[in-house]
Amino acid sequence: MKSIFLLGLLLASVFFAIAQQDPKAKQILDEMSEKTRSYESIAADFVFSLENKEMDISEKNEGSIKLKDQKYVVDLPALGVKVFSDGETLWNYMKDGNQVTISNIEDGGNELMDPSSIFTIYEKGFQSKFMGEKVSGNSTAYQIELYPDSGEYDVSKILLSIGKSDKMIKSALLYGTDGNVYGIIVKKMDTDTNLPDSFFVFNTNDYGDLEVIDFR
Repeated sequence: MKSIFLLGLLLASVFFAIAQQDPKAKQILDEMSEKTRSYESIAADFVFSLENKEMDISEKNEGSIKLKDQKYVVDLPALGVKVFSDGETLWNYMKDGNQVTISNIEDGGNELMDPSSIFTIYEKGFQSKFMGEKVSGNSTAYQIELYPDSGEYDVSKILLSIGKSDKMIKSALLYGTDGNVYGIIVKKMDTDTNLPDSFFVFNTNDYGDLEVIDFR
């Protein structure tokens, strides 16, 4: 789901195509990426929204994400969805039905589904443009727009809001070619986490009478 990719944007990394990069945007994204990569792991709480005016859709849900290298756990409690990945295996758990679907992470898959791809997706080609600064209360944030070079992703543009003082992501908007607009507002970010690798592995023993669908 595209939402998983947008959750990845919470954790802030650089999306740049070197030959087609706005110098100001590149500087900001480089600084954000360097700071984000310096952390061993990151945990964030957020509000996730979905809007489509034509279809009269307006939804908001809270969630959280934990990220460490290629490993991640995404939790959307209101939707009953939890996604685990240890970098090799993907577990999609649905509370409704107490069901988990297991699959291998395929090379060359759709990066829009993988939060860990935030550190490499820029290599596939995004143009960036510095749009200025936005003041909200006592804080100021840089506004940067990203445009895909090709139609590989079902995205027309991504708007990032990056803190001017701390160089951390504050919010993100992803405009889908289907008319959907996905939004993220970061509520809390913790960069002082120490999560063991086992945290990112789905433990079937924790879920009682679980239905397991294994596609490996």
